[in-house]
Amino acid sequence: MNPTLVAVRGGLAAMWIELRQLYTNAPSLMGQFLTPTLFLIAIFFLRDRTYHDTELSLGELAVPGLLGGIIAFNGLYGIAEVLALDREDGTLLRAKTIPNGILGYFIGKIGTIAGAVLVQLVVVLTIGALIVGGLSMPDGGLVTLTWVIVLGLLATLPIGAILGGLIVGARDIFLLTLPLMGLIAISGIWYPIAALPGWVQGLAQLFPMYWLGLGMRSGLLPAEAAAIEIDGSWRHLETAAVLGVWSIVGLLLAPIVLRRAARHESGSSVAVRREKAMQRAF
Repeated sequence: MNPTLVAVRGGLAAMWIELRQLYTNAPSLMGQFLTPTLFLIAIFFLRDRTYHDTELSLGELAVPGLLGGIIAFNGLYGIAEVLALDREDGTLLRAKTIPNGILGYFIGKIGTIAGAVLVQLVVVLTIGALIVGGLSMPDGGLVTLTWVIVLGLLATLPIGAILGGLIVGARDIFLLTLPLMGLIAISGIWYPIAALPGWVQGLAQLFPMYWLGLGMRSGLLPAEAAAIEIDGSWRHLETAAVLGVWSIVGLLLAPIVLRRAARHESGSSVAVRREKAMQRAF
């Protein structure tokens, strides 16, 4: 049988196993939904407040932002953290010893995170819509929402895998936290950034988070809500183009970075990291 096909099948099998473990384990479930629950509580208290001079409630505006934030955070930070932990405990080293094991490992991890994100999106969208009394989804909104989610996952997950492959140990994952939070804060994923300084708008539009937030709002808010965005438009073509470019770059570079990371893995390097982790624990 084709080794690549075997690796793909192995990665998909690992994905289903990890997803089943994730949703049959109470602590894992709490970890998945704790942060979204806190945001949903905030949306509940914002549901009757309007955004500036519009008829949009802050709660209605926050729901697409929360959905986009789930994709961005899990895609960039979540998978990077998983990969860093797997490097430290030797999982990546074990994958290296199997023919095309890195490919199967990559498919399995990407699939697991993507599957978990999709479940979160469905649950949060359902509850969020109930909290704000329904969302004014435009004609074609479901189609827009679908392609934005797909491109958003493709744009963020491989980049997160690259970041995870570049981080040596799990302890260093915190180095991603502040830069990522800073980018998310100015990205417009939570709210329109038309009122921010021009240089901030330009910087935000270089990264996928802005376009992810814009795309989610375009799929869930009425057409007239575009008036509060940059250029007063949803800019679907630009959204697809930018997310598509990030997707291509990530998908091309992620396997290379992961293979490079795996080449530098050895039993001795894993043992050294474990010893350091034990010393920190005590």
